[in-house]
Amino acid sequence: MGEGRLRGLWAPQARALTVGLVLTVTFVASEALAVVTVMPVAARDLGGLRLYGWVFSAFMLGSVVGIVVAGREADRRGPAIPFMAGLALFGSGLAVAGLAPSMGVLVAGRVLQGVGAGAIPSVAYAAIGRSLPGPLRARMMAVLSTAWVAPGLAGPALAAEVAHLFGWRWVFLGLLPVVGVAGSIAVPALIRLGRPRTARAPEHRLTDAVRAAAGATMVLAGLTLAAGAGAGAGAGLIVAGGIIGLPALRRLVPAGTLTARPGLPAVILSRGLLTFAFFGADAYVTLAITAVRHRSPLVAGVAVTGATLAWTAGAWAQARLGDAWEGRRLVRAGLVIVLAGIAGMAGALQPGVPVAVGLAAWTVAGLGMGLAYAPTSLMMLREAPPGREGWASASLNLADVLGTAIGIGVGGAAVAAGADIACTSDGVGDAQQSCAQGGRTGERSRFFQSRNGARRAFAKARCDREFLQYK
Repeated sequence: MGEGRLRGLWAPQARALTVGLVLTVTFVASEALAVVTVMPVAARDLGGLRLYGWVFSAFMLGSVVGIVVAGREADRRGPAIPFMAGLALFGSGLAVAGLAPSMGVLVAGRVLQGVGAGAIPSVAYAAIGRSLPGPLRARMMAVLSTAWVAPGLAGPALAAEVAHLFGWRWVFLGLLPVVGVAGSIAVPALIRLGRPRTARAPEHRLTDAVRAAAGATMVLAGLTLAAGAGAGAGAGLIVAGGIIGLPALRRLVPAGTLTARPGLPAVILSRGLLTFAFFGADAYVTLAITAVRHRSPLVAGVAVTGATLAWTAGAWAQARLGDAWEGRRLVRAGLVIVLAGIAGMAGALQPGVPVAVGLAAWTVAGLGMGLAYAPTSLMMLREAPPGREGWASASLNLADVLGTAIGIGVGGAAVAAGADIACTSDGVGDAQQSCAQGGRTGERSRFFQSRNGARRAFAKARCDREFLQYK
């Protein structure tokens, strides 16, 4: 599609690709938000609470493999084949999860979903880079960000209602028709793009993807252990994960990424740092509002919704500013705004600061992500060698996944460490014993009525989780 012939995303030449990618992002976003909502119900129904965390970790590990394989195949065969394979695997994972007789089978279904979901952004970015001129790329990124709005606003509530009326299994099974519709619209447009016409270049290896995923898993497990009683074992796992994962990661990203070499390597690194910062805090915003400031989940949801809407507003703002501001300026501005939002959210943990300050701060952080996230994608497409958009897209999405996962792991370790400190100071350590021995009599509450609200609230959240497991 040439720039002279293509006048907009809704022009006849681009309409099918635009609609197909929007629908695809919508069902991936819906599934991601719905799973968080219904997993407590599914875990209670299937048992196997010990595997609860693996429902999410398995998706992440599968997505690393899907990202690498899809990016490689998009450069080899064109975007249509890996996209169809990703849809088939995602749909299969939905079916396996929806029909799962046990928690282990549900985890297996999540692996399939992760592989399929990982394939989609790699293919989407490659298709955008090969089919759209520069100005329309920024607009397409804004449109794809908008595809998260409806799932972000209605997804959790709709998933909860579906689970209540029909059962949690239909949260998975009900998305299968949407997968079919999205594929039927997008695949013909992707087939028309054909194969890249450039010579074969060095490619990502599947074994490196598996090693990077295994190394990341060991690092996350090590962070969890290090925050608790197993500091030595945790440190050992972190070191071992680095030894296994870092050499593979170096081969999966452009040379010089870990040292911020100018050009594509610096773009990939900046994306990983951006997702590390934002999602490392985002995963615990609702916990902070409910457990530390003792507000309802409805109030906590305002922070999530505000950040979602602000992210979309930021994405559209960068599309309009793209002609006047270079990408690096947008990324710098966005990162500063994200850090300011994190600081504001941290300040809102103090009892004397109104909760509304935290809600506003996290909305501002979402705006910063909207300004910075899409420009890194656009800079990646500009810097990618012709015909290697799939390889560059896979590198960017690997930075996304690993930055998010490690950021959440570091945040979780900080929360767990804070809970341990609270549980062992000023007599609060007795609370966990009370959870197991006297929880049914309501003795838990008296251990958390003190002036040290933040530490004790995190301890209470952890204690409640342990009490649930005891029950």
